[in-house]
Amino acid sequence: MKKINKIIFVGLLALLMGCNDAIDIDQPGRLSAANAFRTVADLENGLLALYGQLDTTPEIALSSNFTDELAIGFDSGGQGFALYDFVINAGSVAASNFWVRNYALNNRCSVLIEAATNITPDAADLADYNNALAQAHFIRAYANFELLLYFSPDPTNDATLAAPVVDFVPGLSFQPLRDTTGALWDYINADLAIAESGLVDQSNTTFASKDAVRAFRARIALTRGDYPTAQTLANSLLSSYGLADTTQYTNMWFDNDNTEIIWKMERVLNDGFDGQGATGSVSAGGWAGARFAFVNATLSGSPYFEMDRSIYDALLPGDVRETVMVSPTSIISPDYQNDPDPVNNDVLVIQKYPGSQGRPLMNDLKVFRSSEMLLIAAEARAYQSDFTGVQTLLQQLRTARFGSAQTVALPSSVSEAVGAVLDERKIELAYEGHRYKDLKRSGVAGGRGINRDPIACGIQSGACTLAASDFRFTLPIPIVEINANPAIGAEQNPGY
Repeated sequence: MKKINKIIFVGLLALLMGCNDAIDIDQPGRLSAANAFRTVADLENGLLALYGQLDTTPEIALSSNFTDELAIGFDSGGQGFALYDFVINAGSVAASNFWVRNYALNNRCSVLIEAATNITPDAADLADYNNALAQAHFIRAYANFELLLYFSPDPTNDATLAAPVVDFVPGLSFQPLRDTTGALWDYINADLAIAESGLVDQSNTTFASKDAVRAFRARIALTRGDYPTAQTLANSLLSSYGLADTTQYTNMWFDNDNTEIIWKMERVLNDGFDGQGATGSVSAGGWAGARFAFVNATLSGSPYFEMDRSIYDALLPGDVRETVMVSPTSIISPDYQNDPDPVNNDVLVIQKYPGSQGRPLMNDLKVFRSSEMLLIAAEARAYQSDFTGVQTLLQQLRTARFGSAQTVALPSSVSEAVGAVLDERKIELAYEGHRYKDLKRSGVAGGRGINRDPIACGIQSGACTLAASDFRFTLPIPIVEINANPAIGAEQNPGY
């Protein structure tokens, strides 16, 4: 399946899936799912439309803006101030985006899955049929994983409330209550089991594969606190996907190298995400780099957000991650702590998404990488008190990023080990949508929370720190859902 097909068939989603979001409405002349999906080729085209709806820029926006990855830029017009000041409530875009977007994707996957039952593939098409169906189940699992991570107060506690399990195409009158975290995990794992059994092994990183399922399961196991499983799955992928060297790592962020990429969301010219999107908003879309700048990833590109000094100060000389993430056009104050005008004398321009195909700020969204698998293995070892193993893995990652042997201190406690892994994740996975989830999962255990640079943060609002135990690391049920489904309002998350 070529890149161009992803562009062409985005229209199919709008035409078909939009109608089926309101499945009860019988509009004359409407193309039903049963009529739209009559062959395996139809399923594959519908699948491309589903891929056209996948997006991690809302995760990037929430994680960077809410946590300690960003400082307000010198070219700011007020974008994202509320989220930067830790303001989240049922009316916030953060709540509505993650809820509505993922339920829409869940529904659209269910439309395709249910329609597939009307197709009897020929023997020659059976593998393609199973593969298309498996990928739809994978995408549905991914949407529900987001729902669980952001709306369950405790993903390790099956008894807590999460989000409704909707494993069918509902009618307009459907008003579900929240299901338990355990029930939602069962739904996700059932989809992944189908995905793993039907997926064909392939090397195209922009489509789900068996390795993508394993990476997904490794992330799930870490989230669940199943550390032996997380370690085993992560190690199995590390044996197949090496860490990028410094040249490969640089090229990866220009979309020219896939050495350590297990699965990514492709972005190409003229697709549905080729545009600026809603700047300063979790309802992002558009180019990933437009979460931080209006024009391009340079000093003259109107950066309205900049890198927080807490990240920059953790980057040591020789670390390729500095050259990747910090634009060479940045202004670096030689004495930042005593600088009388840090707003103008210290401008750290983020360039992790420099652009590709001649389009500034547009890059593929890397979802599963081998470096994350290494950090999953390291965190799993930390919780199991294997401190030498943690040290070895962190040294391995740093050696790859420096291009020379590096030494990392040996942790002496679980808290210290988990904290060290979180610190490395903050650098390695910066601006990829992980920090918010990382602090929710392990911030308390690792003694970490939001800890912004006090100088830049103090100039803005003084909202510089937030404990990882804070209720805002779980999103509220959005008011748009409560208005349509009043009974669920009684099940609102604590603190809201």
